[in-house]
Amino acid sequence: MGKLNFKKGKKYTFSDYFYFNNLPEEIANEFGYSFDTKILNFSLVKDFKAKEIKQLQTIFYENLPKISLNSEMAKRDFMIAPLLWEIIRHVNAKIKVEYPIEIDQKLSGFLDYFLHSDQEIIIIEAKKGDLDKGFNQLIAELIAMDKYQTENKELKFIYGIVSIGEVWRFGILNRNTKHISQDLHTYRLPEDIENIFSIIVGILTINN
Repeated sequence: MGKLNFKKGKKYTFSDYFYFNNLPEEIANEFGYSFDTKILNFSLVKDFKAKEIKQLQTIFYENLPKISLNSEMAKRDFMIAPLLWEIIRHVNAKIKVEYPIEIDQKLSGFLDYFLHSDQEIIIIEAKKGDLDKGFNQLIAELIAMDKYQTENKELKFIYGIVSIGEVWRFGILNRNTKHISQDLHTYRLPEDIENIFSIIVGILTINN
């Protein structure tokens, strides 16, 4: 397994991991975590107002062809944020944008979106075009959040999502086993908006 080429004295932010050419398991192993890719089975919430989600899907289909989505900011503003806005209308959760975390010289930076309910946490990383490298960055963010939540013994899992706007991929960190799993499945927006919505709502309402 390849080692990460850290330079002595350099401070590394989460975005630096996007540019590492290492495999995801190598990034996880660097910090004492294991990694695999498998089908993740989430609890889907079906008792939400499907009509409202269908309306949002229709809006996406109507408006996205009119928008130039050539930057991470554009994808965040026009593809990710509208869905998150709808999610917090349905669940008792909060969103923090550009949330800062600093653990040490190798783990620091800003989380694009930090969603949290009573005991569940989701990190969302928005990237412009590379889902795989984006997940490498997400691994670093999940590990940082695990360390950040050291005193929170009730939190068993930390969830993560990397999105390039049109495509979303989920991940999960098991805090007890120090294991990170990447979902084999990906979801497309707006086609799979109901699945994306119901998975996120399901995570945020697990203990409710």
